[in-house]
Amino acid sequence: MKPFLKWAGNKYQIINRIREQLPPGKRLIEPFAGSAAVFLNTDYPAYLLCDNNQDLINLYRYLQKDGPRFIEYCKTYFVPENNNRERYYELRQEFNMTENRRKKAALFVYLNRHCYNGLCRYNSSGRFNTPFGRYRKPYFPEREMLFFWKKARRAVFLCLDFRESMAMAEPGDVVYCDPPYVPLSCTANFTSYSSEGFGPEEQRDLAREAERLAARGIPVLLSNHDTEFTRTVYASAQIISFGVQRSISCDGRNRGRAAEVLALFKAGGAGLPQAGGLS
Repeated sequence: MKPFLKWAGNKYQIINRIREQLPPGKRLIEPFAGSAAVFLNTDYPAYLLCDNNQDLINLYRYLQKDGPRFIEYCKTYFVPENNNRERYYELRQEFNMTENRRKKAALFVYLNRHCYNGLCRYNSSGRFNTPFGRYRKPYFPEREMLFFWKKARRAVFLCLDFRESMAMAEPGDVVYCDPPYVPLSCTANFTSYSSEGFGPEEQRDLAREAERLAARGIPVLLSNHDTEFTRTVYASAQIISFGVQRSISCDGRNRGRAAEVLALFKAGGAGLPQAGGLS
């Protein structure tokens, strides 16, 4: 099932590759939930889905709690009179200013489907600032939201930093990490889906956390671009590389294939060398 949210880096198109690499376990932990494509297309007994994007986790919690009633509420924003530039910016402002968390969650769905390329982007003040997308008739993902709601009975949703969520892992768990990717160039950068950035030091911290969990017997699978940097910091992992067709880009001329890696830090990997001298 496709996610109900558009999302930069959505893993639906490579879900079969991810499933092939994910070990079995009692619970899947995702420190970077994003669109939840992996959650929606795997079958673990339980899930812990985390993200540092409070708006995203707020939406998932309301959908989990209220199901069809919340979906119908979201649908009220998907009307022709809301699909124009002026109304979009009014509702975007309302999203940024409201303290009503239920309304904010519903508006997040509206913005996601009406904004440019579905990009979730914030300014330095933490305000959503993606411009209007000019779609003829934005799709309302009712079927996909219902599927998410039903599956969410097995899940816990928490707004946490990846370090905090990975610290909650226990033997028997499996961890899948889909962090903001290492950029392929100075301008190809999608780290602003929350108001906080995700730079090289955070990438190194993530690799260190993966090594620590693997040493405790907890396997960790990571996705990222295939670059010299990721090859260095993932040196202790089992790596597969493949090409992926990009579906979201700020520059249409740059749409195309890019090399990605899946790096598996296997359980019991304590004897492996530290990735890129990260100890």
